[in-house]
Amino acid sequence: MSSPSSSDKSVAIVGAGLAGLTLALALHQQNVPAVVYESRAAPLNIGGAVMLSPNALRILDDLGLYDLIKPKGYHFDLLEYRDLDGRLVDTYEFGGNAKYGYPGLRIYRHVLIDALVAALARAGVSVRYGRKFSHVVRDTPQGVAFAFVDGTTEETSLLVGADGIHSTVRGHLYPGLQTTFIGMAGITAAVPTAQLELPPGYHLPVTIMSREKGAFVIAPQEPDGSEVLIGKQMRVAAGTDGRPGWDRDFVNDKESAVAFLQGGNDAFPAFVKNAVSKIDARKVNKWPFFVVPRLERWTSETRKVIIVGDAAHAIPPSAGQGINQAFEDVYMLALLLGQRRGAVVDMPEALTFWQDYRQERVNRVVELNKLIDQRRMPADDVAVMGQGAETRHEEFDLDWLYRPDFKAEVEKWLSKR
Repeated sequence: MSSPSSSDKSVAIVGAGLAGLTLALALHQQNVPAVVYESRAAPLNIGGAVMLSPNALRILDDLGLYDLIKPKGYHFDLLEYRDLDGRLVDTYEFGGNAKYGYPGLRIYRHVLIDALVAALARAGVSVRYGRKFSHVVRDTPQGVAFAFVDGTTEETSLLVGADGIHSTVRGHLYPGLQTTFIGMAGITAAVPTAQLELPPGYHLPVTIMSREKGAFVIAPQEPDGSEVLIGKQMRVAAGTDGRPGWDRDFVNDKESAVAFLQGGNDAFPAFVKNAVSKIDARKVNKWPFFVVPRLERWTSETRKVIIVGDAAHAIPPSAGQGINQAFEDVYMLALLLGQRRGAVVDMPEALTFWQDYRQERVNRVVELNKLIDQRRMPADDVAVMGQGAETRHEEFDLDWLYRPDFKAEVEKWLSKR
């Protein structure tokens, strides 16, 4: 066990995913020592790409990562929504240099994780693999003792759970809390862009909408756009325990995912049929959508255990804001924790401000998700549309989402104290 004096002012982070690694880097920038603990034996190398919008890219830029990752992903500004005849129905901004300072960026998750791991190594921040968190042993105003599944323990002044939607750390704050399956899953695959045989001038990313069949999404990836993600959302009945109506064997059954992607596409344009004509089952994923019930607090009573990202507020991916909001969580948290080194602020007060500010933004993203889902799912899908609801296509105002100034918000809060 580490001694309390050696961990004074330190932060222990559980989870070496995007949120945990970014928090460690942001804390280093604020001269706050941190250690990351990860249950896996090596950095995450899971498949799939993430979409980063200007609010997250501005954070990565401030942390010195944007120029490193910029050439490694696909840049775009708009998501288009088209009907079955190819008519443009709607657009959704995901970035733009002129308006927001950054174009949207679609980049493989493992590429971003590798960049973060390398940056932490250069900074001398420790990431300790093969350390699976078990439980909090002691949580007092003086600090936290916590255990790993192998029986060893550590002490820290602050413990942060960045361990995802099924967070173990969250169990310390909310014993027995279960995530909620919302009855939808994303079924996706990666195929060569050339396979689509797109009509000349057709813009990607695009969502092709059918009132009867829902939507078919096509989003480029790789820096040159040579590969695309294709996907549809599937309605899935929940079991009696609220979990998805499938077992692990079904989740791992890639052939059934291929069959779903290839079925029910008669009404879609030829390039959609081309897209699903050849699918490598090894490049297929099934993503059941879960949400975390709105939590009253993201910290323990002592304010020494904190949860961030999906552990605190898992958001369905409709607006592409899940990881972007996690970046906002950890960056703003690091700015506030950086103030405590000189005992400038009362940290319980600062954490209350942090959660209130972040919760308001998460609430607005959830409402945005609802509007976007209304454009993707069939018109008769009451679970998404609501009884008697009509799809609305008014232009989104996204300035609030893409242009936050977290440093200014922290300074404004400090000036009012």
